[in-house]
Amino acid sequence: MMTSSEIRSRFLNFFKARGHAVLPSASLIPENDPSVLFNTAGMQPLVPYLLGEKHPLGTRLANIQKCVRTGDIDEIGDNTHATFFEMMGNWSLGDYFKKDAIAWSFELLTNKEIGFGLDPQRLYVTCFEGNENAPKDTESAEIWKSIFDAHGVTGERIYFMPAKNNWWSAGDNGPCGPDTEMFYDLTGSHTSGMTKEEYLKADDKQEVVEIWNDVFMEYLKKDGKVVGKLSSQNVDTGSGFERVTAVLQGKNNIFDTDIFEEVMKEAGKITNNLKSQRIISDHMRTAVFMIADGVVPSNTDQGYILRRLIRRAVFNTTTRVLLRDSITAIVDALLATYGNVYENLVPQKTRIIDEIVRESEKFAKTIEQGTKEFEKMASNGNIDAFVLFSSYGFPIDMTIELGKQRGIAVDEEKFKEEFKKHQELSRVGAEQKFKGGLAGTGEMEVKYHTTTHLLHQALRDVLGTSVQQKGSNITAERLRFDFVHPQKMTDEEKKQVEDIVNAKIAEKLPMQKVIMKKEDAEKTEALHFFGDKYGEEVSVYFIGDSLDTAYSKEFCGGPHVENIGTLGHFKIAKEEAVSAGVRRIKAVLE
Repeated sequence: MMTSSEIRSRFLNFFKARGHAVLPSASLIPENDPSVLFNTAGMQPLVPYLLGEKHPLGTRLANIQKCVRTGDIDEIGDNTHATFFEMMGNWSLGDYFKKDAIAWSFELLTNKEIGFGLDPQRLYVTCFEGNENAPKDTESAEIWKSIFDAHGVTGERIYFMPAKNNWWSAGDNGPCGPDTEMFYDLTGSHTSGMTKEEYLKADDKQEVVEIWNDVFMEYLKKDGKVVGKLSSQNVDTGSGFERVTAVLQGKNNIFDTDIFEEVMKEAGKITNNLKSQRIISDHMRTAVFMIADGVVPSNTDQGYILRRLIRRAVFNTTTRVLLRDSITAIVDALLATYGNVYENLVPQKTRIIDEIVRESEKFAKTIEQGTKEFEKMASNGNIDAFVLFSSYGFPIDMTIELGKQRGIAVDEEKFKEEFKKHQELSRVGAEQKFKGGLAGTGEMEVKYHTTTHLLHQALRDVLGTSVQQKGSNITAERLRFDFVHPQKMTDEEKKQVEDIVNAKIAEKLPMQKVIMKKEDAEKTEALHFFGDKYGEEVSVYFIGDSLDTAYSKEFCGGPHVENIGTLGHFKIAKEEAVSAGVRRIKAVLE
């Protein structure tokens, strides 16, 4: 049996040998893409390069990208769905196209020495049948026919399918194009070919499963419509790592693979229910990766997804309690599987465990308070799921479950409407509260505004790069700075931050500004808010003699002092919690 570790290395080595630069996985949190909460496909971090920007590592790339999708969260526990998954992919940026991409896909899947060694007689493929946006992809079909003929693969096994099956795009905007998909016969009973009708039946029964996908990105979509061709023909190929592993290990589900082996053992110690074991294993795996990439539980955006996953995992234990020892054992099991693959996991083990423990303990109180309120509502025969959520933090999943037990229907659509309204109001309030952060432009306001740059960087130096500014408010008397951090700062940490800021002020470094194209500014790694809307050109303010060696650099609108030596002595007056995972510092200049 081929281990998941060997599958991982075989894939990367295969494309490395064919001139592809191997990229590390990007963070789960999309950079500069506020339209989605998480990276949901391997190509997402590469969109600028698929649109024509030159990649510094060349025109042939490959990697295994961390992804999260939660649209099918209610399906978790079946054989194939997962909230976190890894996407194996290789890309051609205006380099090779259909012929090489298809030939290499076939070789990777079937070659026993350097590939996955699958039986070519059990492969089936689909191609795009054409529509008003693009013609029928006869070229891909002909390439497949020549490959099958050359390898003695007989019978009907190439099918043309509509856009809903064989057209790929990341959303309503961006690169898109037709694809050819490869399916593998899990049963071994379809080795001599099938008619299209027989194939569709086998697909419906999951006797054949998708094993690889080659997308030929040569079109551009805007507002849901294909508006023309890209400047170059690109290839985006890939497949879900978990699914490939299940096929190669002869399993009918992802949870019986060696990927989940250790964590499923630990989940089995806290519940006897198989579906619940799978939900706990999946959700805890996703939580570990989210926290490692800087997400903290909250009631909005990524933090809400993380909170929901942790609480669903706890809810699926037999006792509906997840103690520190169990959490530690589960995290250890996951780090045993992934610690050598993703280097940011092991150093953050303690923080990951602490975050999950904190959320589990909060959830225990939530269950107690929310259940009491639920019972009051149930006695009146009217369950308001949103009130339970907004006032008591009671998850909609639990409300539905308890409602079923009492024979009371829960209005899910009403909850969704209320929750959406709640998010919009929160977002508008935040924008009004923090827009610019500057109450005025007097001398002290300008000094305090400049100081927030120093403070932001000093916090990242002391607490780590998971620190992100959440907002600021400046008056002539003080600065207020909100930032992402899971726990109260220690006195030692506050002292370290103060010392760093004052040491920099003592260096009397200049505060300088450069106006750049947004894409060039992003390459400087200047800090900025990915949810903000920027124009084509941005102002980058940096503290130091040059942008390359600057201590602090941020996208900002100003105004700032010319030299930080004029700021005075920095002192933290107060550090406190604002909400779950968000802290606030109030500071003064003396």
